[in-house]
Formats: sequence, structure tokens, C-alpha cells
Amino acid sequence: MKIILQNLDLLIFFFLLVLGYAAGSLAEKRHYRSIRKREKELLKMAVVTAEGSFPDGRVRNATLVTGSAVISIDYFKRLLAILRNIFGGRVKSYESLIDRARREAILRMKEEARKNGAGMIINMRLETSSIGRNANKKNQLGSVEAIAYGTAIVMQPK
Repeated sequence: MKIILQNLDLLIFFFLLVLGYAAGSLAEKRHYRSIRKREKELLKMAVVTAEGSFPDGRVRNATLVTGSAVISIDYFKRLLAILRNIFGGRVKSYESLIDRARREAILRMKEEARKNGAGMIINMRLETSSIGRNANKKNQLGSVEAIAYGTAIVMQPK
């Protein structure tokens, strides 16, 4: 009992570390479930990176659509990334962060196109940037923004 009381600060630190890991993992798994569900719903909407050419009179409307997502990294993943930077290798915590941000941005772009009645998106572009990198003195990644944009095409009925 005396040892526990002497190391109470350390035990609290480890408890909070485990709690943070569990909460972050749960939030990430929940977000991935949401992404997969919405991707299935929007699977039929074609998204291409090429420019399109259509016969005269076939396109009823062409509109710019965008989707943006900002995803933040939790402190536990930041700690793992710092350790990975010391020893080298893939930083999986950042890979999942960027993957979630990109997929979410594309989904939001597709949802906006669907609201406009579009059946496809052409000339899609995807960009990412880090946010908060210069906001702190340690030059660590805070959040990632991904923006997807393209031209939503509404075709005339045949």
C-alpha cells in the first residue's frame, strides 16, 4: 500500500494515458464506421480526376462542389509519433489521420453534389494541409485539413 501511495502520481499518469488511448481509439473506430456506411450509400456517384467532354445539350447544369474536413490528432497518437520519429519508420497514427480527413472530404463533396441533383463529379482535386504546426513552439502537427473539389454534372434526361 505504501508503494502505491508513493507512486500515486505515476499511476494517475498511466491511468490517464490508457483512458486517452481508449477514448481516441473509440472515436476513430466510430468515425471509420460512419465513413464506410456513407461510402456505401454514395458508391454509385462517379468521381473522376479527368476533365469531361459531353455532347452539346446533354449537360443541364455544372456546379463547383467542395468538401472540407479538419481532423485533429489526439495526444496519445502524438506521443507515439514522437517515439516513431526517434526510431524511424512509418508513422501509422498520422497515416490514419490523413486517410480519415481525405475520405471525409470526398464524402462531403459527394453529398453536396447529390443535393444539387448531380450524377457525377468530374475534374476532382484533393488537397491536404496541416493546421497548428506553427501555432506551438514544438513544431508538432495539430490537425490536418483535407479539401476535395470538383465539377458536379447534372445531365439532361434522354
